[in-house]
Amino acid sequence: MGPTDADVPADARRGWIMTDRNNLPGGKSKYSAPEALFALDEPGTQLPVEFDDGGKSSGVESEDIGERIASPFDPSKIEVQTRTPTVSLLINRIRRDTIDLAPDFQRRAGIWTAQAQSRLIESLLLRITLPTLYAAEVDEESWAIVDGVQRLTTIARFVDAAAIGAEPLVLTGLEYLTEFNGCSFADLPGRLQTRIEETELVVLLIRRGTPEEVKFNIFARINTGGRPLTRQELRHALIPGRARTFLYELANTRPFLSATSYSVSPERMSDREMCLRFLAFSLNSPDSYASQDFDGFLRSAMHTINTLSPEELSDLEGRFLHAMSAAERIFGIHAFRKRFPGYNRRSPVNKALFETESACLANRTRAEIDALAARQSVVEKKFMELMDDPTFVGAVSAGTGDVGKVRLRFREMDRIFQETLDA
Repeated sequence: MGPTDADVPADARRGWIMTDRNNLPGGKSKYSAPEALFALDEPGTQLPVEFDDGGKSSGVESEDIGERIASPFDPSKIEVQTRTPTVSLLINRIRRDTIDLAPDFQRRAGIWTAQAQSRLIESLLLRITLPTLYAAEVDEESWAIVDGVQRLTTIARFVDAAAIGAEPLVLTGLEYLTEFNGCSFADLPGRLQTRIEETELVVLLIRRGTPEEVKFNIFARINTGGRPLTRQELRHALIPGRARTFLYELANTRPFLSATSYSVSPERMSDREMCLRFLAFSLNSPDSYASQDFDGFLRSAMHTINTLSPEELSDLEGRFLHAMSAAERIFGIHAFRKRFPGYNRRSPVNKALFETESACLANRTRAEIDALAARQSVVEKKFMELMDDPTFVGAVSAGTGDVGKVRLRFREMDRIFQETLDA
């Protein structure tokens, strides 16, 4: 969910406008930085933005990572099985914590209305086949549900709400079996309870031995509701551990929200990916990035975060908050956004600029940040000059996962900071 009126300062709320999928007035988005949606890359053009499930702007510029498969996958390493467990067996797995429903995966769980959830249960009662569930085998016994979290959560909530720590579902708004409106699972006749418990669900399971990069590629091809999962949604689903909650915590800190002008929608996890990119380049220098596999680089960072001690995580959080505060002081409302000479409209947040500005600023001392903030106009002038350089613009716009472009944007950003301090 986005920020409420109470969460956002009045001066930020004054910047809100309503926009629809085509960035025209009249939609229902209530994220700040609306002018970003009309920002000009060149006269007469618009910067493309990512959209959430409702067709509203996420407040983040869409990105071309430019990745490609370096070599074909070995089919012998891909092991996919079709399972048909009963609802009863799946509920037992949930009780034993051998199914990971990624409970903080908010886009998947808890967003259906009680009526929508009731209609799913009605489908089971009517023996209507449900869509396939997609899962990855984490170890010999555990599965991570990648697609189908909402369906499985709804069934568990009805059959055994305690298994997922939820309020029991009471059926409402049924279309055909209206006589069962107001019923819980315990209220159903025994024959219908048995019908639900013995219903078989189709699960497409990618086995544990399948290489991680292959697993991600397979799931990236799955269309859920007509669009593919984002890369960060996949990382979140397939890499359980402390990194999940740590990214959520960073994305909800006041300094991050303020530095991004409350403009980044959390719905498809763009905010968490941005935080992950900062952490990845805090744990690894840009010069150490040499694989051309940017997604693999971020996956590796999540695995590393899962191994860090509380003290190490606290240190990273401190660096992150330092960088967010510094970016806002130095760049103001244009932090992490493209800005072109002669155009003052605010652009969407750019992920490549976010990681570059924030990671570079995290390495600067408080005294250096004070000096850069005091010379804000100098930094602005030098940044405008960078944005007038087609090579730099390309490094934050197209093929942003390219090794040369990653190194170039970090080198150039650090250069303008150092030149400003040396002036």
